Amino acid sequence: MVTETVELTGHILDSLILPKVLDEILEREGRFEILEMAVGERPADMSRVRLRVEAAAPEALAAILSRLREQGAEPLAAGEAALAPAPADGVFPDGFYVSTNFPTSIRVSDRWVEVQPVRMDCGVVYDAAAGTARTVKFAQVRRGDPVVVGHAGVRVEALSAARGDEAFEFMASSVSSEKPKSAMIRRVAAEMGAIRARDGKILVVAGPAVAHTGAGPHLVRSRATRTPSATACTHGGAVEERRPCPGPDAAVAPAPQRRSK
Repeated sequence: MVTETVELTGHILDSLILPKVLDEILEREGRFEILEMAVGERPADMSRVRLRVEAAAPEALAAILSRLREQGAEPLAAGEAALAPAPADGVFPDGFYVSTNFPTSIRVSDRWVEVQPVRMDCGVVYDAAAGTARTVKFAQVRRGDPVVVGHAGVRVEALSAARGDEAFEFMASSVSSEKPKSAMIRRVAAEMGAIRARDGKILVVAGPAVAHTGAGPHLVRSRATRTPSATACTHGGAVEERRPCPGPDAAVAPAPQRRSK
């Protein structure tokens, strides 16, 4: 058995990040032991847990750790980020680190450097002169650019449920019959009205629930004012079949594989 100790910090209980981490370990036939756990006592306090992760082989452990990093868990012995030069324009070196859509930092010369901008499916290039790190697409990388390879020295901060009072906060959590959904919907509707009042624009990314609930007509047109509630609507193929975003006043961005009329 091979082991690694990882640490997870944040609102890991109310956002269910800790259960997700434990599930990832078990689903990949690993084992874990909770070595230390501190639970935040106040709403603004973050919790922290330290886990020992075990796997049958180094390759299995590396696969588990790769998944855990996506949830914000980091090995205690993070080490330094490994850098390798890009072999040619538009070409990343073998084993380059692929960025996620979570805030990320790399450890270089005993300090953590924040990677900007946050962008998934890119490489990470370190600028030694400026002391900065940036995400770059394939077309942006240039021969000789120092690119991060592997996962050593990379820290990912998974988004957790910040206990704020944002109008759209409820969308980031699971649906529950105990939550005051009517009040939340009214707050969202009020925010949409305020945006339209200041001549702002609203883009709705619709999912199948819009079709299943018959909310399509209400999505793009207010029954009371007969004016569109959304400036634009985009959706995937599952929604395209049901056409929940009709209406002459709303711009519809169809799924890439299909084209709306």
